[in-house]
Amino acid sequence: MRQEQHTKEPDAELDQLAREVIGAAIAVHKELGPGFPESVYAKALEVELRQRRISFEREYPVSVVYQGQLVGEGRADFFIGGRLVVELKAVEKVLNIHLGQVIAYLKMVRQPLGLLLNFHVSMMKEGIHRVVYSPQ
Repeated sequence: MRQEQHTKEPDAELDQLAREVIGAAIAVHKELGPGFPESVYAKALEVELRQRRISFEREYPVSVVYQGQLVGEGRADFFIGGRLVVELKAVEKVLNIHLGQVIAYLKMVRQPLGLLLNFHVSMMKEGIHRVVYSPQ
C-alpha cells in the first residue's frame, strides 16, 4: 500500500473504516482478478460492502465551490460511512491526476482520508493508495 500524505493522520475510527474497505477490495480482487472495467469492480465492491454491512453511498455528489460560489459538481465513486472517499480505477498505472482527484474530493467534503483503489494489478496490495489530507 502506498501512502500520499498531505498532513496529519486521521483518527483511529476512520483508519479502521479504511482497513475494512481495503479488506472488501481485496476480497473482490481475489475473486475477479485484474482485467475488467472499473464498473465491474464498482458493482462487485457494492455487493461486498453490503455483505459486510459497511454503509456507503455510490456516485456521491461532490459540490465544487470556488470563492464561495458553486461552480460544478464531481462524483466520488464511494463515500463510506459519511467519512471516507473511495475512488476506483482499473488502469495500467496510477497517475498523479488520479491522486489529485481524490485530494480534490477530500477538500470538498472536508474529510481527511481517501482511498484510491486500482484493480488492474496482479496483487491488490499493489493497487491500494491511501491519501491523507487536511487543510494547511
